[in-house]
Amino acid sequence: MKRWDPSRFLPPRLLPGSLTGQVMLALAGALLLAQTISAILLYKAQAEYREQQVTQELAMRAAIALRHRDEVDAPEGGPPPPPPGPPERGPHHHDGPPMMVGRGPDDMPRGPRPVRMADFRPNPGDEAKPEITQRLNELLGSQDLKPQHLMVVERDIADDPFWKKRVDRRYAMMGDHAPPKPKHVLVAAAQAQTGGDWMVVRSSVPARDPWLLATLIAQTLFIYAVLVGAIALILRRIARPLAALTSRVDQFARTRESTDQLEPQGPADVRHLIEAHNAMEMRITSLINEKDVMLGAIGHDLKTPLAALRVRIESVEDDAERDKMAKTIEDITRSLDDILSLARVGRPSDPVESTELAALVASIVEEYEDMGEDVEFDHAPRLVMPVRATWLRRALRNLIGNALRYAGSAQVTMVREEAEGRGWAVIRVVDHGKGIGGDIEKMFEPFTRGEPSRNTATGGAGLGLTLARAIADQHGGRLTLHNQTDARGAVTGLMATLWLPLPA
Repeated sequence: MKRWDPSRFLPPRLLPGSLTGQVMLALAGALLLAQTISAILLYKAQAEYREQQVTQELAMRAAIALRHRDEVDAPEGGPPPPPPGPPERGPHHHDGPPMMVGRGPDDMPRGPRPVRMADFRPNPGDEAKPEITQRLNELLGSQDLKPQHLMVVERDIADDPFWKKRVDRRYAMMGDHAPPKPKHVLVAAAQAQTGGDWMVVRSSVPARDPWLLATLIAQTLFIYAVLVGAIALILRRIARPLAALTSRVDQFARTRESTDQLEPQGPADVRHLIEAHNAMEMRITSLINEKDVMLGAIGHDLKTPLAALRVRIESVEDDAERDKMAKTIEDITRSLDDILSLARVGRPSDPVESTELAALVASIVEEYEDMGEDVEFDHAPRLVMPVRATWLRRALRNLIGNALRYAGSAQVTMVREEAEGRGWAVIRVVDHGKGIGGDIEKMFEPFTRGEPSRNTATGGAGLGLTLARAIADQHGGRLTLHNQTDARGAVTGLMATLWLPLPA
């Protein structure tokens, strides 16, 4: 029985630059924006509802106050007000002053009648509410009640002793079952006629829902869990096959060797992509194998006649003519070797071996010193790394040979440097010749020579730098060329730099 592994259900990569990371970041941003807009709209809707609720309660109380004032101040000759009769007694009757129950969330008693005041002046800490004043005026006007003056202010309950006493008494009666205590009260003052008394009514402002923020956060987390979980499963089906395909393409680009076919998996589109890659990889491998067979045949068919010619020229009596013919055959053989090496550099036959790089460079320099060439090699640190020694020797010989051919001397150095977040073994071959004029990158193209003539005494076939760069690429490194200049900007030589990545 297989052990349950939760990582199988998660996307393989969550980096911002990956497909999974970008989709997840876009989804998270969209959800956050949507929830923010939803929270703002909900907050506004709740605020408008609270304001409408309080305004309607104020309108009801103000209407009762104004109607009562009209009854008390009825003009002479009008019908007298009816005498007060005994109150009706019902099953819930209680003695005492009549009460009006409010509609706010605190459900507190609102008092028998509005307070009459000879004058009304807002407190210094009151906040005027012109919007509520206008709406209250409209509500009273719809009931044919048009006060001469009307104002609404909001104040802290602590600044209104009349209302604070009632709130404290009410919440003391309700105990632990009381809703959140209101902190503000709306005070509406209406004057039926100029110079008359003010009718003052009060209504508490319901406290905001304390669980609103927690509800929004819980809702957001739930949506994130559902949507992100679903998207993560979908992205896993897409990203895992793409990651496997990317790894396979990278491996094939480095080795040009085709192993077992990659199994198609994931959605239909990704499966078709993997199948197309498998077919393309098989075709490329077949072409590379055909090329190797063809190059082997060419090398065999050309080198055999060249060897026969080399034997036949021994019968030539003229020494000078015989030497010329021998050099021509050697040049052809050398060019053929370079062409075959360049064609096979992508699929080398020698294995990767752990090599001490300083010793390898020193052995090549010693070969040139034994031939009397002017080559210097400074002390280098000991660096052990896996390389294809035969090919790396070929690249270094090409670089040193070019320096000797065009400048007559070469200085070789090797150091360890940190760049691009990793360690590098940097081998530099410096000469003091004329450098390279024009486009230096063009010198890496096949059959391009620094000496424009075809004289083999001053240059080879133009494949040395091309082969050296191909070998550097084969090791995961790079090869660069730079002209060296003095303080006046004059070219004093050429520097060839071979970068080889050190193992992590």
